Amino acid sequence: MKEISAGGVVYRRRGGLLEIQMIQDRYGKITLPKGKMEPGETVEETALREIQEETGIRGEIRRPLETITYQYSMPDQGTVDKEVHYFLVEAVGGELKAQIEEIRGVEWLDPEEAWNRQCRDGYGNNDAVLRKAIRFLGLEAAE
Repeated sequence: MKEISAGGVVYRRRGGLLEIQMIQDRYGKITLPKGKMEPGETVEETALREIQEETGIRGEIRRPLETITYQYSMPDQGTVDKEVHYFLVEAVGGELKAQIEEIRGVEWLDPEEAWNRQCRDGYGNNDAVLRKAIRFLGLEAAE
């Protein structure tokens, strides 16, 4: 079985400062907002819908970042081939509010703190995604 999801690295500039949005998933890990594609959606539409549903923030896609693939097992479906499309998304409206049915929390962090939290508490396959986003935003992520 194949499952396609999409999401993004959401950023905003506030008072001259750059902030990146990170979520804490239901397992307590730091990650990026994403979710499953619905019938008739493009990956871009999926990313923007999922970001808004999970975090309350409306965004506009600025560029594609990365597509990651991995497998996981479901007791009733066997092995699932997962494909996740990530985009760099600028926040353009909405109010930050975690969708508590799906995630534990959401917050804005300065890029250095976002990177440190990703390295310490995130999923390894998101490292390259966040590193690319930070680079496209004109900064460098520590190795």
